[in-house]
Amino acid sequence: MLYFLYEWLARSQEHVPLLNLLKYLTFRTGMSMLTAYIVAVAMGSRFIRWMKSKQGKGQPIRTDGIARHVTEKAGTPTMGGFMILAGLFVGALLWADLRNIHVWVVLLITGSYGVLGFMDDYAKVTKQTTAGLSSVQKLIAQFVVAIAATVLLILFAPKSPMTAGMETSVVFPFFKTLVINLGWFYVAFAAVTIAGFSNAVNLTDGLDGLAIVPVMIAAATFGLITYLVGNYKFADYLNLHFAPGVGELAVLCGAIIGGGMGFLWYNAPPAKIFMGDTGSLALGGALGAIAVCSKHELVLGIVGGLFVVEALSVIIQVGYFKKTGKRVFLMAPIHHHFEKLGWAESTVVIRFWIVAMMLSFVGLATLKLR
Repeated sequence: MLYFLYEWLARSQEHVPLLNLLKYLTFRTGMSMLTAYIVAVAMGSRFIRWMKSKQGKGQPIRTDGIARHVTEKAGTPTMGGFMILAGLFVGALLWADLRNIHVWVVLLITGSYGVLGFMDDYAKVTKQTTAGLSSVQKLIAQFVVAIAATVLLILFAPKSPMTAGMETSVVFPFFKTLVINLGWFYVAFAAVTIAGFSNAVNLTDGLDGLAIVPVMIAAATFGLITYLVGNYKFADYLNLHFAPGVGELAVLCGAIIGGGMGFLWYNAPPAKIFMGDTGSLALGGALGAIAVCSKHELVLGIVGGLFVVEALSVIIQVGYFKKTGKRVFLMAPIHHHFEKLGWAESTVVIRFWIVAMMLSFVGLATLKLR
């Protein structure tokens, strides 16, 4: 919205030189981060008190899980993802170029998955059970939204002669020219990326601060990636595939980081509020959508490798147990396996943060190792 103000004043006699800052993507990214942080922190205490009054017993805790969680985390309210999403949307709507189709596609997915997550959290809180909406219900809704958003991208994303066919292509990291055009099968590939990563982040959100910091790390990494691939000169120098208009998503990445930091202020151990599916499904979907827009879907699997491993641990555990009646891990997702081994919660969380940072460096290395 403020970008519109800059353009309007730039064409009028009331031009204010200071507002020239608004044309710089880096400035607007920084301001979206700050705005989202302020919104999330400002909501904090009042929102948490209100959630406690409405939710009573708070988020249900698995009784078959880690024993100390039942006593230590009982009564903690959930749906803290509202704080992150409020900051994200305010920051994005104030500082992003709202004529950009990529911005609206990512916001569509983020908002829709946030609503779906709220419905799941609401069902859990009202029924006081860890089972909310069924997996089938969530997956159907996620895929419908992801497919619709991908079709919008294919039809309406900016195109140029140098990017012909890229809207339905998969780009492989570490290779300069390895690109496979999937045609309309790309819609299914993109939908799996978006919905899959949304659920991967959701499965990771099981300990205080465990999910939100890796989400911010991934957002920072993709903020840089979108900035580079959206700029023709940088993309050409690094042998990246140019994606017109994608640079604007750096503003959204900044808002994710700012909203995440504001939430972490209250989610730091011991957490005063949990993110809930409201936040985890939305943030995972947002990162998946940003990866699709920037044509770095496979790089997301590297940068977000921690989330991928968490999801795979659940798939392996469930599949192996159904087939043999035995378990591969002491408990899934895998962060609970390490708790069962005797690691303190803070040890698991911080070590997983370190893994997330290392994977982000590997993901960034793909920009040059080609």
